[in-house]
Amino acid sequence: MTGQGPVLGIETSCDETAAGVVDLARRSGPVLADVVASQVALHAPHGGVVPEMASRQHLVDLPVVVDRALAEAGLDVDGLGGVAVTVGPGLVGALLVGLSYAKSLALAADLPLIGVHHLDGHVRAAFLEAEEPAGDYLALVVSGGHASLFRVVAGHAVPWYRLLARTLDDAPGEAFDKVGKLLGLPYPSGAAIDRLVLEVPVQPVSFPRARIKSDGGRGVTHRAFSFSGLKTSVRHHVEQVGLQPLGPGEDPRDRPDVVAVLAGFQEAVVDMLVGPTLRILGEEGLDALVVVGGVSANTLLRRRFAEACAARGARIVIPAPRWSTDNAAMIAAAGALRLAAGEHSGLDLNADPALALDGPAGSDRPAGPPSESP
Repeated sequence: MTGQGPVLGIETSCDETAAGVVDLARRSGPVLADVVASQVALHAPHGGVVPEMASRQHLVDLPVVVDRALAEAGLDVDGLGGVAVTVGPGLVGALLVGLSYAKSLALAADLPLIGVHHLDGHVRAAFLEAEEPAGDYLALVVSGGHASLFRVVAGHAVPWYRLLARTLDDAPGEAFDKVGKLLGLPYPSGAAIDRLVLEVPVQPVSFPRARIKSDGGRGVTHRAFSFSGLKTSVRHHVEQVGLQPLGPGEDPRDRPDVVAVLAGFQEAVVDMLVGPTLRILGEEGLDALVVVGGVSANTLLRRRFAEACAARGARIVIPAPRWSTDNAAMIAAAGALRLAAGEHSGLDLNADPALALDGPAGSDRPAGPPSESP
């Protein structure tokens, strides 16, 4: 990939304030800087992200992380080739903070501005340290807010996406947090569950897996994910056996009964992601898979996908955990690709909390079937 010089990326879609600098022409590695200010401690007492608090904290943190990113990259604003910013999906107030800052910076420094779809950024994260497949490939985005499966169509200057499957209800990361909260774990729970299951040997509790069947009347096909039923099954099990959640200050490693439930839940989530994804990979006739998003950092998920792809001779790319969670290097990379293709956004660019991705990557481009693209 080639770029038009270093691009600054800004990411404020949820509760991470991030800035990164990427130069796609740099052979020794495109990432010049990657700075993230986490809001976990701010939201943990509330058991989840409070949108208004997230927006206010972005206002405080964003100028600091941008300055740090430029310093790490050894650049000033004049050395940039453009500014990329997440415009959706996400929390609308949080998105607007990043977008307003990016617009102001681009205008003041006379730099091209480009809006980036958050999920396109996650897919780009897979190629910060790996080569992109030459042909079409499957991309699974799994996180706290998303479970989406795309066919990424090759042969275009910027990525084209065809949406193949998505969650009908909860996202897997959201389910991890809700089950963790039910059993007394602090927010966020995904990484803690992963670690506990590795540290405490238990016999996992068996939970049912959702199997989506075609239902033409509701427009639902087998190409879908669903995690709300699993979450309900965990709650019913906890109630039926009278399982007590962790108490304040209690070490979860001393509660194998709790860990057994968490292990069974995690195995079910992984099965419900790996099985349908590999089936659709075969249905689409593809031999390359990319798995990205915060949940792709899960140890069991990474192992199961690697084993399944190895068994069928398919290539798999899962980025390092640091690139799996929200960051701005991925936004800079996605923006740089579009800027290199001669695209840019106007100052009328707006945030869209429910921005779809089905067609060419870019918030300001019309969607259409890839076969109709130039």
